[in-house]
Amino acid sequence: MTPSAETRAIRLTTFGGPEAMRLETMELPAPAPGEVRLRQTAIGFNYIDIYQRSGKYPLPLPSGLGHEAAGVVEALGDGVTDLRLGERVVYMNAGLGAYADRRNVAADRLVRIPDGVAVEDAAAVFFKAMTAQYLVRKTHAVRPGDVVLVHAAAGGVGQILSAWAKALGATVIGTAGSPPKCEAARAAGCDRVIDYSEPDWVARVIAATDGRKARVVYDSVGQHTFMGSLDCAAPFGLVALYGAASGPAPAIDPELLNKKGCLFLTRPSVFPHNADLGTFRANAADVFDAMEAGIVRASIGARFELAQAAQAHRAAESRSTVGAIVMIP
Repeated sequence: MTPSAETRAIRLTTFGGPEAMRLETMELPAPAPGEVRLRQTAIGFNYIDIYQRSGKYPLPLPSGLGHEAAGVVEALGDGVTDLRLGERVVYMNAGLGAYADRRNVAADRLVRIPDGVAVEDAAAVFFKAMTAQYLVRKTHAVRPGDVVLVHAAAGGVGQILSAWAKALGATVIGTAGSPPKCEAARAAGCDRVIDYSEPDWVARVIAATDGRKARVVYDSVGQHTFMGSLDCAAPFGLVALYGAASGPAPAIDPELLNKKGCLFLTRPSVFPHNADLGTFRANAADVFDAMEAGIVRASIGARFELAQAAQAHRAAESRSTVGAIVMIP
């Protein structure tokens, strides 16, 4: 019988600033049937962690925090036959609680990390890359010759999305909110980058496409960009609203889509696109193939110890880092 173990984990008992997070040591029971115990070696950070910690996206308290991590299989629960002790695995949707050095995770939420991918890299980009994967493969299957508009192209998902669309043969127009971020978007592979803090950004996007506009607009910004996104989409084009970094997009009359060019509008999400095990692991294999091909790169800008979770959150909120943040237990 597998014995229990000790784990150090970040716990949240009240919403607030970074100081609301507490590192606690507790007993971790043996993995239940269908679970494995992971010794986590790298923990990914996503901005949703800040929203949940602060209460912007309320959670039932007390709660763990964090959505993705990578590590090594340390113990197997009954019935787990497709994973082995010592295998390197990663997850992005196994319930809150990734901010820990050990945890029990359902085996069907895990995927093996190929030998050609570093564990830290997998933890840094897995959630973000899985988001980009469904956007370029499923929401709109990007093809050579497509004109693609990527908002927030300097962000974690935006950089991956831009690089992947470019590798698929698209002309990629990116937007970002400052000159340094525009440079980061160019480095990620955008053919042209527009500063959307400028009042004429829509006209400049359209000019960058030689008036063709975009076959698909990937919009993770929401309130600030959404109405402009409709103007940047080509007739019969698609606007994929997959985030709301600046606030919720305004409600519109469906007739507006007709007036703007018989547009299509969708609000996709990563989790329904990975709802069953077979699809999840196939999509993950696509991500790892892109990583091994150099299309998806993990640009790790800062590393923090698990005990420094508050510092990691402060660094993210102050925008003082460039690239992904990884915590090391």
